[in-house]
Amino acid sequence: MTSPDSLTLEPEEQEWLEQARTWIKGHFASNPDEAYASIEGKLAVIRANLAHHWVGPEDTWKLQALGIAMGDALAQDLMLDWVTVDDEYGRQPALHWPGTSILCFPVTMIAQRIEEGEGIDIDTMYEMTREKLSKIAFSGDVE
Repeated sequence: MTSPDSLTLEPEEQEWLEQARTWIKGHFASNPDEAYASIEGKLAVIRANLAHHWVGPEDTWKLQALGIAMGDALAQDLMLDWVTVDDEYGRQPALHWPGTSILCFPVTMIAQRIEEGEGIDIDTMYEMTREKLSKIAFSGDVE
């Protein structure tokens, strides 16, 4: 795989992420940019979408948008960067821990589970992902 440092998001990929964020922010009654600015705001909108079943297994794009919100929360919390990874699955946005080879693929984290009929506790998923990424980053076993 090419080094994540060289995999900057193409303009159309940045636009796709922004379209997803615009849809997510549309769930806030007032001050959507301000409401989305906090980690809790990002997680709250995901939580609400799942709890109220506003998205279903057939809503792949919307589920991926929820994954982008999850990724934005992780990026904000852990100071990760959005990059594009070109692998056997094609080009896809991912989070990269700067200075390491650590990658995380939040766009599909929620979608895969909902499409398979699994229930999700977004807070547990977030904390487990956050802890796992931190543990890997500070283990000394990563490039």
